[in-house]
Amino acid sequence: MMRSLQQAPRLKMLAIALSALILAGCATFSSDGGLASVSAITKERTGYPVQREQAKQDRTSIESTIRQLTAQPLTPDTAVHIALLNNKGLQASLADLGIAEADLVQAGRMRNPGFSFGRLRGGSEVEIDRSIMFDLAGLLTMPMRSEIEGRRFEQAKLQAASQAIQLAADSRKAYFNAVAAQQTALYMEQVASAAEAGAELAQQMTRVGNWSRLDQAREQVFYANAIAQLARARHNATASREQLTRHLGLWGRDTAYTLPARLPDIPTAPNDALNIESQAMAQRLDVNMARRDAEATAKALGFTHVSGFINVFDAGYANKSTTGKPRENGYEISLELPLFDWGGARVARAEATYMQAVHRVADTAVKARSEVRQAYSAYRTTHDLARHYSQEIVPLRKKISDEVLLRYNGMLASVFELLSDARDQINSVNAAIEAQRDFWLAETDLQAAVNGNGGAPPPLGAPASDAAAAAH
Repeated sequence: MMRSLQQAPRLKMLAIALSALILAGCATFSSDGGLASVSAITKERTGYPVQREQAKQDRTSIESTIRQLTAQPLTPDTAVHIALLNNKGLQASLADLGIAEADLVQAGRMRNPGFSFGRLRGGSEVEIDRSIMFDLAGLLTMPMRSEIEGRRFEQAKLQAASQAIQLAADSRKAYFNAVAAQQTALYMEQVASAAEAGAELAQQMTRVGNWSRLDQAREQVFYANAIAQLARARHNATASREQLTRHLGLWGRDTAYTLPARLPDIPTAPNDALNIESQAMAQRLDVNMARRDAEATAKALGFTHVSGFINVFDAGYANKSTTGKPRENGYEISLELPLFDWGGARVARAEATYMQAVHRVADTAVKARSEVRQAYSAYRTTHDLARHYSQEIVPLRKKISDEVLLRYNGMLASVFELLSDARDQINSVNAAIEAQRDFWLAETDLQAAVNGNGGAPPPLGAPASDAAAAAH
């Protein structure tokens, strides 16, 4: 009977240890590290998933896909696909998922037990104290801590998806800028060639006395300006292409991709704004992240109320050995006495943090609604402007050019009038290209305002070609 009583504390100690091991074993890492959820959110909003590059085989597969996508001229969708696969900045941001999951797993594991050993010797007697302490407070609050970290892990997934969606939007905008800049550069090459021919004609006509030196100087300065604009257009095309290349994460021979010669056509009719604010409230990731943050803060507030009075509570098995005496077994409890700090400051801080999170949710929602309305206004305006240029201004300029050419052929208009009209047509064509580009940028901003983190698009300004014409 005495032996069974002596073994009872050991059995209790063994039960506590086994319970701790079982609880610790429940907190494990997921197979994908949260990437599946991020990939699903990204694919729903962009059409393409994200992929974490971890092994050499992953790099080989990505490079093979890039080779296939760049074999043909890029489209906005293929640019987004390459960026989500290959952008190194996105790969670096996906590491935040691993950090958040590590915190979640850590919250589901008990703190390691503490072992203490003491030895006292007095004369012929030796006294030995041994104890093992377990964090019972951590065990009791483990479900709540795991729930809090679980919410933070979900928030980290939304953050990673938000970065991926933002990268997709930036890549689309860089694509349209690159194509528009290339289209402008190609057109300015034609302008420079025509201006060179006009300058040579003016020089010849001046030489034979059919033109004045003033008219020749006008054509010469037009040619000089055309050369300067061509150089600027070529640099802008290079800079826009390099910006796109950075978003795609390409280097080496992969940078030799080709772009289409012109921007996509403008759709005949714009999309309607039905329930666009409601869609933004349901789909905007920054709104969802703010909500998750408020929920996690609310849970943390409840945890602070629980642990505000007692936040250190350890218990464990202890025994004592003294020379010539039987071993003494028992238990030990360690409790922090709230004599000076009753936890009121922690509770007040948690309550203030919660109210801060609530107000941030409301502020994010107000800004999101405003950004969506502004983005849709820019979308509709740029659509109307692009259609106006393509259906009204450019056809009228072409009609005027045809009429001037007819009058020139009938000797009713001079060469100077013909070349002057050509200059006006150049400004109209460049403005039409810019208007078409602005529409596709506004369309991308609208999608980001509804599905991503949003951000108000910049106010619309006059096309650079129109400003140059006004200055001229």
